[in-house]
Amino acid sequence: MAGTMPAKPKAAKSGEPVLLSSGNPRIAKGEGDAPVQAYIAAMPGWKSDIGRRLDALITRTVPGVHKAVKWNTPFYGVAGEGWFVAFHCMTKYIKLAFFRGTSLNPVPPVESKQREVRYFHIHEDDVFDEAQLAVWVQQASVLPGERL
Repeated sequence: MAGTMPAKPKAAKSGEPVLLSSGNPRIAKGEGDAPVQAYIAAMPGWKSDIGRRLDALITRTVPGVHKAVKWNTPFYGVAGEGWFVAFHCMTKYIKLAFFRGTSLNPVPPVESKQREVRYFHIHEDDVFDEAQLAVWVQQASVLPGERL
């Protein structure tokens, strides 16, 4: 019908987080670990386990990492220095974004429309190298962060 607004996504049950059309959880923005853990808990299916692994890897690799949820996405950074990595649920994969990815060695494999950003995609049955992810996280954490 012309002039009607599309229906907003709805949670399956009262109190459950809303999933957007891509399957990404809609979580209120906030600073600290609590909103990030709420996002991870709301990630659908296999993605939640990967979210926990990514959060643990980042936290272990960068002790004292600053966390927040912005734009329905967990961000990780160094307080006062900006954000260096984030992840986001897509329909068929999780997109791990390194904001200064072109400065990492080796450069993460997926290009972005943004000059310095590079991505690493994780699909359901992927076996990925956590040691390589830790190297990228460590390298990214000492680069100038993104100020959002």
